[in-house]
Amino acid sequence: MTNPTQMATEVAEQPAVLRSTLDALMPLREQVGALLRERRRVLLVARGSSDNAALYGRYLLEAHAGVPAAMAAPSVATHYEAELDLSDTVVVSVSQSGETTEIVQTQAWAARCGAATVAVTNGADSALAREAGLALVTTAGRELAVPATKTYLAQVAAMAVIGTSVGPVDASLDAVLLGLPDVVAGLLAARDGVDAAVEQLAGADQTIVTGRGLLMGTALETALKLEETCLQPVRGYSYADLRHGPISVVDEDVTAIVVAAPDGPLSGAMTELAADLRGRGATVVGVGGDPSFAGGCDLWLPGGDVTEPLAPLATIVPLQLVVEQLARRLGLDPDAPRGLSKVTRTDAT
Repeated sequence: MTNPTQMATEVAEQPAVLRSTLDALMPLREQVGALLRERRRVLLVARGSSDNAALYGRYLLEAHAGVPAAMAAPSVATHYEAELDLSDTVVVSVSQSGETTEIVQTQAWAARCGAATVAVTNGADSALAREAGLALVTTAGRELAVPATKTYLAQVAAMAVIGTSVGPVDASLDAVLLGLPDVVAGLLAARDGVDAAVEQLAGADQTIVTGRGLLMGTALETALKLEETCLQPVRGYSYADLRHGPISVVDEDVTAIVVAAPDGPLSGAMTELAADLRGRGATVVGVGGDPSFAGGCDLWLPGGDVTEPLAPLATIVPLQLVVEQLARRLGLDPDAPRGLSKVTRTDAT
């Protein structure tokens, strides 16, 4: 038996990482909630995989907590140096390392503009954590593989803590959240559908990934991981963007990964989308969803029995398994994708 890759090892650590991160961050939920109740809106600052985790946070804040939220453009701070009134805003900056210069600078800019600042980082001693008004430090431990897996899931957990810190009190949702480490462990042990999905993607001419609402960040993260780790051009679309034009080029050369929640107001639409894509000739690889969705896909990977607001903490896990195995299937090293490093840099300086 070959030794597992570092990426596979870190994916396997995720149940423990999720449990320890929730243990660390849940006690801070009251402080987060107090900040959100004092201010009117939230801006989330991130790049790369952190951006996809933050996108989930945005949807959760708006759809569950009723708090207006948006994704910030860091260049507004770092290059345009705009002077904005952020006195009614909580700025949440998300960075695995906590040392990405652009994110650190944007957090400092937000504070100068009057915002309350919250950092989400795996770097307890990082500049981002030190300089934030409140630091939510995830406990993923050092991540050696370049593709973010356990640190990404820890960030998604932090978004869940932030998004449930205000809004309706739901003891059942908290129970699901605290039970997620066991759900993730079950998905890792079963690996249902992974082999078949890998074989399909290894021979795919074109691949697209799509999701909607709370699952859109999961879809975009999957597309990113397939591109950076497997060196395959992959298009990641929201459901709406796919419907508004690109779906016209879908045919039998396309493999479509469709990510869905098992419940919620969008589940029916995702089932209809899977049927539409199949009708155009695409091979549909479904992840998550309800039984009707699963039955309408060519291949299917379970995403855990997790209600929609928390589904992003589970649905990404089988997709991480697919990406790691696909990279090896293609003769690539998933631990060190070509031309990438751990700290995101958007400029040469």
